[in-house]
Amino acid sequence: MKKAKPHATARRDSVADQGRIDLAAALRWAARLGLNEGVCNHFSLELAPARYLINPQGLHWSEVTAADILLIDAKGNILEGRHTMEPTAFFIHSHIHQANPHAKCVMHTHMPFATALTLIEGGRVEWCNQNALRYYGRIAYDDEYNGVALDDAEGRRIAAKLSGRDIMFMASHGVTVVGPTVARAFGDLYYLERTCMHQVLAVQGAAGRPLRAIPAAMCETVAAQIAGERQQDDYFFASIKRMLDRDEPGWSSLA
Repeated sequence: MKKAKPHATARRDSVADQGRIDLAAALRWAARLGLNEGVCNHFSLELAPARYLINPQGLHWSEVTAADILLIDAKGNILEGRHTMEPTAFFIHSHIHQANPHAKCVMHTHMPFATALTLIEGGRVEWCNQNALRYYGRIAYDDEYNGVALDDAEGRRIAAKLSGRDIMFMASHGVTVVGPTVARAFGDLYYLERTCMHQVLAVQGAAGRPLRAIPAAMCETVAAQIAGERQQDDYFFASIKRMLDRDEPGWSSLA
């Protein structure tokens, strides 16, 4: 990865600007929900082959504005932006985008309940909850913890583990969610944490009793039903931006 000096450009691109606004909205709302961890973790959006938007190093998600979002290339050069980039952001995200064409938006977090499942030997999402069925047949598990992602080899290994799925639980680490748009990826991120929260709470309160498993045929039926209602994610994301406009003036500034 080449560490080019960050710089700004006066030329405006409407698609890139909308992508910056969407990423800033997702980052700020994720912070409201406690899905962030310090100034770590990253959200990215592919604009074109080898052109990605990504949040910068050193900013808390709650303070990121659209103008803070970086534009980078596949080698890690900063093409537009006034900040630097955190190395693991590049190595994880660039390789996932390149190896998984469906991964236009990539969200990597250490959000609490989903990460808790990655700390359990053989931890898996159990098909016992309607929210969980949203992910039926869509989850990959990386059961090998291989340290901090600080080189291309680890980035490629992580990207290969996703293997065309939309959700990946990363052993002893966190989760990665991908989608065709920021809104769809954020919807999956939000409901994934809710799914894992319900499962953890159910296990804690079960006093050793088994979770109520939903039969496979019903899992498939409900997964298809939820897939047919994905416009709910678009409505949800639009409402997030309205609430940010109301509560946090300046969040969408491109200046």
